[in-house]
Amino acid sequence: MLKLIQVLWPSFLVAAVAEIVFFTVIDPKTLYLLGEPVAMSAIATYSIGFFGFWLVGAGSSLVTLFFQRGATEINHLPANGMEAASRL
Repeated sequence: MLKLIQVLWPSFLVAAVAEIVFFTVIDPKTLYLLGEPVAMSAIATYSIGFFGFWLVGAGSSLVTLFFQRGATEINHLPANGMEAASRL
């Protein structure tokens, strides 16, 4: 549960800031997707944008958490480690 919080909370904060900065500069009515104007309401565009930014932030936090592991975590074999190692 702690790792989930360590990923989702910072990415939520980054998504909020990214949303504010992005939509301060860009009007949702002027967005185009695949050459066509976006036909959604401004609220729907803001929501999709927020969740997109949140997803990117969560991916970044997950990569950071992955690379933060220590050698003991990486090299630790389960109790039946020999069986698991022989399956590789």
